[in-house]
Amino acid sequence: MSFAARLASELDQFKRDGVYKRLNYLASPQAARVRMEGRGDVVILSSNNYLGLCSVPEVVEAGKRALDQYGAGTGSVRFICGTFTIHRELEAALARFVGCESSLTYVSCWNANEGLCPTLLGEQDIVISDQLNHASIIDSIRLAKTITKCQTAVYRHSDMADLEERLKAARDCRLRLIFSDGIFSMEGDIAKLPDIAALARKYDAVVAIDDSHATGVLGQTGRGTAEHFRMLGEVDIIITSTLGKALGGAAGGFTAGPAALTDYLTQRSRPQLFSNALPPTVAGSALAAVRYVEQHPELVRRLHENARYFRAQLTALGFKPLEGETPIVPVILGETAQAIQMSERLLGEGVFVTGFGYPVVPQGQARVRCQLSAGHTRDDLDFALQAFRRVGAKLGLI
Repeated sequence: MSFAARLASELDQFKRDGVYKRLNYLASPQAARVRMEGRGDVVILSSNNYLGLCSVPEVVEAGKRALDQYGAGTGSVRFICGTFTIHRELEAALARFVGCESSLTYVSCWNANEGLCPTLLGEQDIVISDQLNHASIIDSIRLAKTITKCQTAVYRHSDMADLEERLKAARDCRLRLIFSDGIFSMEGDIAKLPDIAALARKYDAVVAIDDSHATGVLGQTGRGTAEHFRMLGEVDIIITSTLGKALGGAAGGFTAGPAALTDYLTQRSRPQLFSNALPPTVAGSALAAVRYVEQHPELVRRLHENARYFRAQLTALGFKPLEGETPIVPVILGETAQAIQMSERLLGEGVFVTGFGYPVVPQGQARVRCQLSAGHTRDDLDFALQAFRRVGAKLGLI
């Protein structure tokens, strides 16, 4: 069998297994409602555009100005060709926003995570990871284990007793790094940061939190998991996050923490050293997004009001969304085929929400994952809820 034929055969199996991903093409900016090719106007319940900033004029115009001032890109990596001043401004703003001394941008949060563990950890060190961490954290740990021969451990999801056992077993390690998502993207629940930090102090460990789904979302002013727990500015917490979700939705990520950390990453983090900097357009729009959130904290309140309303109304219809206080509202359906069918039927009703099944989520816990935005109006949400009611009734789910 040829190489191409083997790939085609595996793709056919993906389709039979119900895990083949079909792309839907949008012909308008990402927003609460979009124009989808072949579908017309559709309500979006599957975007990380939590604050609706992707199409805010101030954010878009800032990207245009940066394009005019700095051009299309850096042309090389930062330490070789020079760093634009817009990157310095953005990193200062991000550090201030998440309550850290310093920050360093990457072309994605995947790169930020990938650049953390292999750079900081050696054979004498260990990284201890939550069982449900994002794939980028998992791959960062795998990479570090392969390259630096560091030790690794996994604790049961948000199980602090199990985490403590892992820390006890790692007493002889030089560095103990606890790595967790802030908001877990498939469940919508929040890491127990106060408990994690208390254990870190007890066992002299360092905490890293990936706040990709929490930046712009948690806390009264959207500064993330630390603000949510009134821990903003605690110096022993490393934060990684993205610019590709609530902060304008374009691309890019960052790592924030002590100045010595970001300086060290600048010297040794391979994804930073050998990748071009963020395009100036992205840096400019992200900087404008940070400033916009600082000036409009009411967006965060509106986001959570929308999430509470939608979750409550889904429950009233007879669905079983997971409990929580984040704008990620997973509706558990059971088997993968049910989730995929639900997603497809909803799209036919003008609502775009993605179905997830095994192996993305455990067997028997397939779901459609609804993601709310401050950009949704009550009419948008009621339109989506009526679609859920009709489809749920047709499929015998309610």
